[in-house]
Amino acid sequence: MNTLLYFVTAFVWGSTWLAITFQLGTIPIDLSIFYRFSLASLLIFAWCFFKHAKLRFSLEAHCLFMAQGLFLFSMNYMAAYGASYYIPSGLNAIGFSMVLVFNILNSALFYRIPLTFSVFGGAMSGMIGIIIIFWPSLSTLDLSEESLIGILLSLLAGLLSSFGNMVSMRTQKQGIPVMESNAYAMGYGAVWMFIVLYLKGIPLQFDFNYSYLISLFYLVIFGSIVAFGCYLTLLGRIGANKAGYVQVMTPVVALVISTFFEDLIWEAHLFIGVGLILLGNVITLEKKKSKPDIPLSLSTQEAV
Repeated sequence: MNTLLYFVTAFVWGSTWLAITFQLGTIPIDLSIFYRFSLASLLIFAWCFFKHAKLRFSLEAHCLFMAQGLFLFSMNYMAAYGASYYIPSGLNAIGFSMVLVFNILNSALFYRIPLTFSVFGGAMSGMIGIIIIFWPSLSTLDLSEESLIGILLSLLAGLLSSFGNMVSMRTQKQGIPVMESNAYAMGYGAVWMFIVLYLKGIPLQFDFNYSYLISLFYLVIFGSIVAFGCYLTLLGRIGANKAGYVQVMTPVVALVISTFFEDLIWEAHLFIGVGLILLGNVITLEKKKSKPDIPLSLSTQEAV
């Protein structure tokens, strides 16, 4: 089940990069994000009503839902899309994939989960692979003020996503199911986006072009409901450190899709980068039956 959840998430999120390109046009991206999570929330609520799922939760739970919506379903997307105006998509992908590193740090900070050799080694292999994949665009990057703004926004997107991951871990530890949690969190995320739209003075408008409608449908059903449902379930099952590696695998899937739809030509650096990412994937997700990983800590008590 973990393997299925992992690869479904990686495949869907890898394909959303292509779907998002059809969202860029007459409709402001902030408004598209609002539509995406509003519709996703409504559909999940409909599913919950159909399944007679429990939808009454405490005030504390709703505070967590609001935080998850803020970090995972609104502000992180605004930061990631904002970064795309200043830096190439490759560098943006590297910055956003830093959610893996942020998950490792935040898991230790908020939940005292020790860093293991397998997680650390896998993360480093994956991040080096990502850098090698996008090295041609990185090598020509002009470190101007705009580039630095883009890098900071991209890193901020990864950090906010990691905070959202931590909140989801908290709700699952309290026994709140992922789908019910996502229904409220995506709804709150849409509310946050509506506030942003109001403050920016962006009027409600819609694009009835079939390419926009199809891409929005795909992002709502697969990119939001299916992918986030799988990913956050996986997060609760194997932890944020390992589940976060999906963010590193996503660009690999995007490259494969670009090969078929955008005539991407594979060069040596792509093979090397993908190889390192796959190696890191194996190291991170490897199960050691003989003995557990040795935490990277000097404390014997923490190791036990």
